[in-house]
Amino acid sequence: MSKSPRHRAREFVIQGLYQHLVGGQDEAAILAQAEGVAGFDKSDVALYRMLLSETLDDTEALRESLSPFIDRKWDEISPIERGILLLGACELKHHPETPWRVILNETIELAKTYGGTDGHKFINGILDKLAPVLRPDEAGGR
Repeated sequence: MSKSPRHRAREFVIQGLYQHLVGGQDEAAILAQAEGVAGFDKSDVALYRMLLSETLDDTEALRESLSPFIDRKWDEISPIERGILLLGACELKHHPETPWRVILNETIELAKTYGGTDGHKFINGILDKLAPVLRPDEAGGR
């Protein structure tokens, strides 16, 4: 299956968030590194830059919005799954033009590809509870 440019952009965002969470790299270093990776030009570069920037800028607020739905300490969650949760929360909060079910599906696919064995179930459970909070008109009635 061919990956869409938007999906590729989200993959690069997850990689960038991992670099930030594990290595402490800042946005400029992450951007510079990503632009040199093979296949980067096949991603939606504008979406990548926007999502990376928004997620990094809003990390604390995004964590706060996620915390009521997480039953463990933030640091006990793998960095990949933390990044996926932050990205999903960011898109739910800042991108109403993307349907919430698309965001959930994208994050589940990212978790299946990059996360732990049952990480996609964990991600789905949390973002499925967050969606009606951030998007009551769209996801509230499900």
